Amino acid sequence: MPDHSDRPINIAYLGPPGTFTEQAASLCVPAGRRAELAPYPSITASAEAAATGRADFAVLPFENSLAGAVGETHDLIIHQIDSLAICNEIVIPIEHCLIAAPTADTSRVEAIYSHPQALGQCQRYLQRRFPNARTEATLSTSQAVARAVELGDFTLAIAPRRAAALHDAVILEAGIEDDHRNATRFVVLAARDHEPTGDDRSTILFSTANRPGALLEALQCFAKAGINLTRIESRPSREQLGTYLFLVDCDGHRADPPLVGALQQVGEVVERLRIVGSYPKATRT
Repeated sequence: MPDHSDRPINIAYLGPPGTFTEQAASLCVPAGRRAELAPYPSITASAEAAATGRADFAVLPFENSLAGAVGETHDLIIHQIDSLAICNEIVIPIEHCLIAAPTADTSRVEAIYSHPQALGQCQRYLQRRFPNARTEATLSTSQAVARAVELGDFTLAIAPRRAAALHDAVILEAGIEDDHRNATRFVVLAARDHEPTGDDRSTILFSTANRPGALLEALQCFAKAGINLTRIESRPSREQLGTYLFLVDCDGHRADPPLVGALQQVGEVVERLRIVGSYPKATRT
């Protein structure tokens, strides 16, 4: 068999280049490996690239410390793509920059472009600095910079530093987000999850019967085993109104004996159980 160890790995991510997702994708390259980062037009398209073998990994935004869960990512993991596992996670602090074309006249700002989420995360700053400027939504922060460079005078954009570099734009001010604790957690999907490292997290999906105490019974299995649940998210089952699936993050690897025992007990009291993946805990970059 030919040796493919030198083949660059392909990493799919929500494009275009210059976004926080591209930054996360660049950070998940295994040590000693070359990588090709491939932008896709949507979260689902990037995940499908990994599911069909066109990419080795897909990097998806999973949750934001201010806005909460990214619904599209959760729903595709739950309902659309069960052949992939979470093999890693990356946490990136979100720093927004005020950006302009190099020759732009910024003495009077008429319009500020960015993705709706970025505009929302800088709302107080914009109201204080540019109360009379209109805000214009774009599909991505990188597209916002491209638009500001195209329009030139009296136009600004809000985006990451990387977007400014890609479009040869100028950063007028950095760190303009209203809450500097803002961070986004990204998950990396692949054909299989990660081997144990000793400091891991697992994501579990389950559903319960629609009766009093059913969810409590499942959660008590983790508590009795001393398993710390770090996050629980409910999503519609899409079967009928009022029925839900639960996506749970917990400390430990699926191969750790305490979690093995807890999952065996959970499997006895829930209607559906799936281990979405075990992976190393992220450290904030």
